[in-house]
Amino acid sequence: MNANEKLYKIILAPRISEKTNRVAEKLNQVVFDVRPEATKAEIHDAIELLFKVKVQSVRTLNVQGKVKRFGSRQGRQSSYKKAYISLLPGQEMNFSIGE
Repeated sequence: MNANEKLYKIILAPRISEKTNRVAEKLNQVVFDVRPEATKAEIHDAIELLFKVKVQSVRTLNVQGKVKRFGSRQGRQSSYKKAYISLLPGQEMNFSIGE
């Protein structure tokens, strides 16, 4: 697997919620779910390659899965990693549906 193929597999999905919309408006940041083994440098390069934008900084956060009950059984949600991507001023990513 070459370097570009690896970069295409790092970003899993954008995280769309009320909180991420507030972060996007206030701080010009976008939030993505990423592979757990991805580094900040790899995430930076992947975002610039995929979306053709300039990235200012990357912050990552490992989220531990919660313990949930399913009737009388107990289960655990999967853990995941998310990345807060700060874009340079004037850069923009839009995930709106219907545009």
